Amino acid sequence: MNLPGVKVELPVLQEKDVKDLVEFGIPQGVDFVAASFVQDAGDVKLIRDTLGIRGRSIKIISKIENQEGINNIDEIIEASDGIMVARGDMGMEIDIEKVGLVQKMIIAKCNLAGKFVVTATQMLDSMERAPRPTRAEATDVLNAVLDGTDVVMLSGETANGQFPEASVYTMRRICEQAERVLDYEKLYLNMRRNVLAVHNLMSPVESVCSSAVKATIDSDCPLILALTETGSTARVISKYRPKCPVLAVTASESTVRQLSASRGVIPLLTASFQGTDSVIQKALIYAKEKGMVKSGDAVVCVHGQKEECAGASNLLKMVVVP
Repeated sequence: MNLPGVKVELPVLQEKDVKDLVEFGIPQGVDFVAASFVQDAGDVKLIRDTLGIRGRSIKIISKIENQEGINNIDEIIEASDGIMVARGDMGMEIDIEKVGLVQKMIIAKCNLAGKFVVTATQMLDSMERAPRPTRAEATDVLNAVLDGTDVVMLSGETANGQFPEASVYTMRRICEQAERVLDYEKLYLNMRRNVLAVHNLMSPVESVCSSAVKATIDSDCPLILALTETGSTARVISKYRPKCPVLAVTASESTVRQLSASRGVIPLLTASFQGTDSVIQKALIYAKEKGMVKSGDAVVCVHGQKEECAGASNLLKMVVVP
């Protein structure tokens, strides 16, 4: 049931939801929890408190689906790990002509906050029944990428559609085409200007990460190599939208999976961070084998001075591919 314009006075988690999180989600080690109809930061806090210490690594995605969530979008973004623009219910909760504007607004706010954002619902809807999308659907996906979304999501197209594989392939092609026409230097400069306008100063980690992206622009580097325990370093680099991919090396399996939601980030699992130089060399060999770089290329590398110390990425250097 949809009640446009009405704040629903119901808890974001029902008794069954709590049971599912505690008895299934946490023991199974799920990577994300997507919460429907999040209306304020209190809803997110309730979910995080329910996950507790055992589920502290689980990322919370808040689905924005009604006017109350839109009204409180800033506090929801701050409290969440990621945001989903859930256009299906949103289109029934607010005026349909406003959905596109709200989508652009939410994406822009998430980009500035460095939180990943998912654009979802009916992106290639006709491909549930047809092998090709409509022109409008293809344009919708492309515009979401140009707007700055990190993730585009299929639902019915792959859940019960007749052409699931073709749907994924088509969406991939559209995303790749959109990424080819972006002005990455302009994206970087705009983000840097907007961050400084809001916060006046950058944190040390953000300053290093933004400088890494600037270095790729100045030197035309084909890759950024980030050593990251929790994934936060790679996410901050992604925020500045480098043209080249970000190879994020981490010793955490959950971080590897969760970084798939950050735009332009390719996660790589390592056994440990003991011996930073050795980890970097192995990562360069991997990148070379995958065709990301070639011998003699300069690669921007970001990591911390202390091995296996989360949140301490304060070193930026250029390394050469052997």
